[in-house]
Amino acid sequence: MKIDLNSDLGESYGAWTMGDDASMLRVVSSANVACGFHAGDPSGMLGSVKEAVLRGVTIGAHVSYPDIVGFGRRNLDIDPADLTADVIYQVGALQGLAAAAGTRVRYVKPHGALYNRIAVDPVQGSAVISAIKSVDPSLALMGLAGAPILEQARAAGLAVIAEAYADRAYTPDAKLVARREPGAVLHNFELIAQRMAQLVTQGTLEAIDGSLIRIEAESICVHGDSPDAVTIAQTVRQRLEALGVTISSTLSTPQA
Repeated sequence: MKIDLNSDLGESYGAWTMGDDASMLRVVSSANVACGFHAGDPSGMLGSVKEAVLRGVTIGAHVSYPDIVGFGRRNLDIDPADLTADVIYQVGALQGLAAAAGTRVRYVKPHGALYNRIAVDPVQGSAVISAIKSVDPSLALMGLAGAPILEQARAAGLAVIAEAYADRAYTPDAKLVARREPGAVLHNFELIAQRMAQLVTQGTLEAIDGSLIRIEAESICVHGDSPDAVTIAQTVRQRLEALGVTISSTLSTPQA
């Protein structure tokens, strides 16, 4: 068995620091690097990309609504043409930084409100898919396991990566519990590791109401901005490896 372990990185901005990218890159197999619209500045993004190259970590573009103040977690009603241009711009920026570091971007993962919106909104989903295909149709789209956007992207000819969340609670219909709800974000290291072990070995998780839900995922995300994020990722990795699970990207990491 194998599973990808990813985290959201490159989110520091100027003098403001978010997360511990260097430590997280020693644990994960894929890095979702911010592209400047919700977080991240060029210098910090380049530093994270260079560190990812040193660690053999696959790089993805973590694209967002233009919402630095809200950290990309506010739902915006953007014209589809504008959204397509925004995503093209962000992926292109990270592609340039990746080329400078001797690697390339392999996938696109929308962030925050955009991620949740396109999971169920075919119009904005189509705008993101169009952007990816315009830039590089070999890029994969990473999205919520079981969400309609994955089939929409497949139908459009894109490769997809189905993702589950280590540090988030799920509803009985396999959606993420909204962050504003109690219990939406998980913090107990051992509980999180136990849940991910169950996910990988049995394909199931316990929803917030106690019911059992089935989730087929190829990648597990640990939020880089979560408290003790590195410890959470380390605990998950150690638990999975103890079960004989290999932590590896679903994509290769060729040089530029």
